[in-house]
Amino acid sequence: MKILLTGSNGFIGKNLSLRLSEAKHEVLPFDIDTPKEKLSEFVSQADFIIHLAGVNRPMEEKEFEDGNVFFTKALLEDVQIAGSKAPILFASSTQAALDNPYGRSKKKAEELLFEFGKANGNPLFVCRFYNVFGKWCRPNYNSVIATFCYNVAHDLPLQVNPDAPAIDFIYIDDLASWILNAVSGKVSPSLEVLYPEPHFTKRLPEIVDLLQGFRASRDTHFVPEIEDPFAKDLYSTYLSYLDEADFSYALDMHKDFRGSFTEALKTEGLGQVSVNISKPGITKGNHYHHSKNEKYLVVKGTCEIKFRKLGTDKVITYRCSDKELRIVDIPPGYTHNITNVGKEDSVTLMWANELYDPQNPDTVYCPVEEEA
Repeated sequence: MKILLTGSNGFIGKNLSLRLSEAKHEVLPFDIDTPKEKLSEFVSQADFIIHLAGVNRPMEEKEFEDGNVFFTKALLEDVQIAGSKAPILFASSTQAALDNPYGRSKKKAEELLFEFGKANGNPLFVCRFYNVFGKWCRPNYNSVIATFCYNVAHDLPLQVNPDAPAIDFIYIDDLASWILNAVSGKVSPSLEVLYPEPHFTKRLPEIVDLLQGFRASRDTHFVPEIEDPFAKDLYSTYLSYLDEADFSYALDMHKDFRGSFTEALKTEGLGQVSVNISKPGITKGNHYHHSKNEKYLVVKGTCEIKFRKLGTDKVITYRCSDKELRIVDIPPGYTHNITNVGKEDSVTLMWANELYDPQNPDTVYCPVEEEA
């Protein structure tokens, strides 16, 4: 399907253009720097029209009318001249319900579209977008989340009004999915205003707390809590505002002659992941736990993992290597160890169901086999 996309270079346009291309649609991009004559050419080719272009931060108030009303009118004139019956999806705003210059201009554009749809018969999707957030949104422009993400990522101050009312937000990927559903016929056109979903209603102090927690998580090696859908989307957005030099960060490796042990990731309720590197011939462990349990995954080299149930003599051995990845569970009440039996350093991922607590390590020395 050929799809005319106005405002193709904007925040929403860039994200949506990618999603449309991934769905094998041909995007006909139109933005402020596109030659004007291209508009009528694209209109005549388009099977579907997505009209995102508009003005929300003008230098002068009259630009609201020019960018949101007159351009919409010009687009509709081209549709009529081309005799096109293509569906039209228009990006309005929840501000259209408010009495301000931007809202009034969007409301007028909505009215133009409804009048045109009734007269010309084009299926309509007049959508009032909630505040959209996600990757590539410009900070210090018209998105408070973009600004907060950028400032927290760059250790800049935030201005937060604790008494500000809650704000309705929609994540860019959710919005793009909704629009793709409209294009594919899974959302029905309407002569009434539509509100793409799902959306979130959040207060600014709550957003700031989450973002500051994301930033602090690197220092503590904790994985942020992202079970809540908004927190998950916000964390994805926050990471996109890091400087490229900040994508990577160092961990504290505890090294000795045997190799190293590094706590990599911690969680509030799902334990922690560590990385164990052992030199050839080195054995680590020889201890048991009362409650703690672990999972070992050898991802480099060859290791033998041995168990002995406390109070018995039977030794169980598992030989693991990177040739066939397998998880080995370490249950409580079994003393255990791991030996690098290969000729190169081994690397083992270790998950424990509890965070390491030096005051209560739940780790008791006990050889698996009799020491020589």
